[in-house]
Amino acid sequence: MKKILIIINPKAGKKEGSRNLADIIDVFCRKGYRVAVETTAARGDGTEIAKREAGNFDILVAIGGDGTFNEVVEGVLLSGKDVPIGYIPAGSTNDFGASLGIPSDMVKAAENITEENPRIIDIGSFNGRYFSYVASFGAFTRASYEAPQSIKNALGHLAYILEGIKDIPSIRAEKLTFRTTEKEYSGKYLFGAVSNSTSIGGILTLPEDEVDMGDGKFEVLLVKAPSNLIELNQIMLAVTTRDFKSPHLEFFSASELRVEADPEMPWTLDGEYQAGSAEIHIENVHNAAKILL
Repeated sequence: MKKILIIINPKAGKKEGSRNLADIIDVFCRKGYRVAVETTAARGDGTEIAKREAGNFDILVAIGGDGTFNEVVEGVLLSGKDVPIGYIPAGSTNDFGASLGIPSDMVKAAENITEENPRIIDIGSFNGRYFSYVASFGAFTRASYEAPQSIKNALGHLAYILEGIKDIPSIRAEKLTFRTTEKEYSGKYLFGAVSNSTSIGGILTLPEDEVDMGDGKFEVLLVKAPSNLIELNQIMLAVTTRDFKSPHLEFFSASELRVEADPEMPWTLDGEYQAGSAEIHIENVHNAAKILL
């Protein structure tokens, strides 16, 4: 009999994961799996649990937000075990779940996992720390980890936008240099994202035909700093209409990046805080994770 370990963040989102847990377990039991459950209580718990238990179960299932999923993936990679991962999104935005096409109905998502149809996807490495779908900096990124959980629960995507708007008066352009194997991009930017997803923070979306989660490459979006209010309006229009050919945006693909940045500038990885560094190596780890959809 195959064994499933559910790793659940009971406080994620509106706590829908906790409310649906019995029904999810029932789905797995009816399909003949033995089910165990562990809960996370603090940041990093998902990684430690997955790393410790990856060799003891046939499938690990993450229930929570994208941060919980990221931790489980990181734990599996650190374990060195080739165990497939199921994801039942229960967070405030669930960007990565949406990009993967996972149903918002948690019971249906659980049923899909039991079909055991794996999809191999790429994972990112940020100076050795794994991320599942996005490393970002600048405008709006702080909202993902600074917006109070109670506000995220009540307002969902809108919470991130409102928290980001609060930042606008204090937003300053950041000087960065990005080097790929082919080209260098350098300048002052309001925002940047190294992504393997069609949705970023519930705010920005990338064209589906531009994003392939298994092609060994990231999509990189850099928003240049405006020199006046007219340019700022043009930038906002370009971002909202996804005009990635705008002269105010840099949009390109890369499998590896060397980044020079202010070491005091914070980043976010899958919506979680990441301290900055003067030199950053971002690498696409090709075909690193096996996800059951």
